[in-house]
Amino acid sequence: MSARVALARFLGSRRWVMRLAPLIVRADRVLHRFTSGRVTLLRVAGVPTVRLTTVGRRSGVPRQVQLLCLPLPGAVVVVGSNWGRPRDPAWVHNLRARPEATVTIGGRTRPVRAREVTGAAYERLWPRLLRHWPGYGAEREWAGRELPVFVLDFVPS
Repeated sequence: MSARVALARFLGSRRWVMRLAPLIVRADRVLHRFTSGRVTLLRVAGVPTVRLTTVGRRSGVPRQVQLLCLPLPGAVVVVGSNWGRPRDPAWVHNLRARPEATVTIGGRTRPVRAREVTGAAYERLWPRLLRHWPGYGAEREWAGRELPVFVLDFVPS
């Protein structure tokens, strides 16, 4: 593991960093827009990310969010940690209402179909997610809830 990734993983489990979430999200949006999606704060840190585009369940308007991801063959896994806050993020509700979405990885956009992981499958996947990003454990504790996990399967074109 590189020093950049180790530092990102260390900082990702610190509560004071979670309090900076609004600033980090705004800075990441500007960087994403300026580089046409080729650079994000987490990618600079060496951590895999996706830009998830969902359709608002009430508004019908496309909504975008940059998320950490665990790459899998033919899919990526994302976690609704919401920076350790007590409520699920809006994108979780959007995927539950309409599982068709897109992800942008390194400037390339692909359609995906989301499936929420629950029960025994969740229990099997959770330790792997913690190895990938230990901060999820702290965020789950701070949030006081089980964090929703989604596998975003790439849809063949």
